[in-house]
Amino acid sequence: MSTGRRRRAPVRSGRRPAAIAAGAVVATGAVVAAVVLWPSGDGEPTGASVSSASRSAAAASPTRTYPLSQAPRTIPAVREHTPARGPGWRPAAGGRVVVDDAGLADEGKLIAGELKLSYAGRTQARDGDVELGLNDTAADPESYTLTVKNRRVTISAPGQAGVFYGTRTLKQEVHGGGTAPEGVVRDRPAKPRRGFMLDIARKHFTAAWIEDRVRELGDLKFNELGLHFSDDQGFRIQSDTHPEIVSRQHLSKTEVKDIIDLAESRHIHVVPEIDSPGHLGAVIAAHPDLQLRNASGVPTRGAVDISKPAAAGIVDDLLNEYAGLFPGPYWHLGGDEYQALTVANPAASYPQLAAAARKLFGAGGSVADLTTGWLNDRAAVVRGHDRTSRAWNDGFFRGGSVQAAKDIEVAYWTGKEIGARPPAEYLSAGRELINYNDEFLYYVLGEPQTFVYPTGQRIYEQWTPLVLRGTTPVPSRYDGQILGGSFAVWCDLAGSQTQDQVAAGIRMPLRATIQKLWDPGRPDLSWTGFKSLADRLG
Repeated sequence: MSTGRRRRAPVRSGRRPAAIAAGAVVATGAVVAAVVLWPSGDGEPTGASVSSASRSAAAASPTRTYPLSQAPRTIPAVREHTPARGPGWRPAAGGRVVVDDAGLADEGKLIAGELKLSYAGRTQARDGDVELGLNDTAADPESYTLTVKNRRVTISAPGQAGVFYGTRTLKQEVHGGGTAPEGVVRDRPAKPRRGFMLDIARKHFTAAWIEDRVRELGDLKFNELGLHFSDDQGFRIQSDTHPEIVSRQHLSKTEVKDIIDLAESRHIHVVPEIDSPGHLGAVIAAHPDLQLRNASGVPTRGAVDISKPAAAGIVDDLLNEYAGLFPGPYWHLGGDEYQALTVANPAASYPQLAAAARKLFGAGGSVADLTTGWLNDRAAVVRGHDRTSRAWNDGFFRGGSVQAAKDIEVAYWTGKEIGARPPAEYLSAGRELINYNDEFLYYVLGEPQTFVYPTGQRIYEQWTPLVLRGTTPVPSRYDGQILGGSFAVWCDLAGSQTQDQVAAGIRMPLRATIQKLWDPGRPDLSWTGFKSLADRLG
């Protein structure tokens, strides 16, 4: 790629040039101590007061002198910056965005519009331009290199996602009239899964509000949006196979597709969740014959009777239907809080489940085995659509003759369930985990039970991806099995906050979470400094 012409030095005047060295300006007949700093954009000296003699000497200097650049301040912080001397870069009239690959058109057009530059497509870069390119390195496709040199910006990455993240860094660097500092940023995420999960089943959120969150997530370099859209309180996405279960307030498939398209343009995977075999109250409301009942005939809230083939049939209908709507690689199967397993003696309380377990798995089959078999069967359905499944950690059971399929990822959120297992039990068995720690990452509307709204400061100062349960980290040897984390909004008391209040409440927690998922080191900024930066960046 062309580096363009360097800007010519100004023409020398007839006056004797001043010598600028070690912070002193040496002029004819006098030495004036002064610090002369040249900013990255307009060429005017700034800093301490400068005498008329020194201003005269500076004006006569044949070349500009630039201070060594400082690393940009962004959220999340960049991992590495090599400083250099030079004017830096800021968007200006006539500036363009150019690409070296047609596949980067979306990234190019987006940043061009945001910075009020023109998009020129595949053409030669020149001074003032932003050039986006793909390289053939084998590095993480989410990594990127951002170079500010010769009055232009070059962003290069192994994949389109990395190029996109480079544009997010540039956008923050020049926010509010700032200047992208001279030098080279080399950046990459510590964790491959960086998520935000939204419970749209208990509370209806408008498509426009969700799209606003997608834009926010993209600018912060999150790459997952989870949509929990089925629960006891509602089923919130249009269904063609079972329209009878859909709540009055819901998203149309067209709205969902628009959300998915926007998310994909920001390199965000949308992860759907239909929780089962518990949390299916909205389905049961339309199909009461599927509700689980105990030996006394008392219905069990939200739970379907998994001994009935029709229960599996309706859930599989929905999984197959929505696989055509959600194209991403991941699917959340839920699996948590099946009430049949929260009683002292599941076999005695639910004899039909015990009988079904013995029929399928022999005399030693248990209700837990039957429930694990249900999870495995649903995983097989989404696996048939080339999806990787995950389930809540309390959907995995100790012992028994049936074990959860090895390729089901663990969404670890709690250690409060009956028979709770610490995270190390899952990790020592070789399982991969995603951190949803309810102590730090659960924003539960109305603060029911023992929940309190999480703060960005607490996440920033106390949480890391190794802190999976409570406040104690697991040994660092398991770091590679922890794929990442997800901040979650749950709407248990849906009327407790409006959409706008939720957006405001999660603003700083989201920023603290992404900082910890992107950069594994201790943050350079104090919490006060981090919050001030967030306020400046908007």
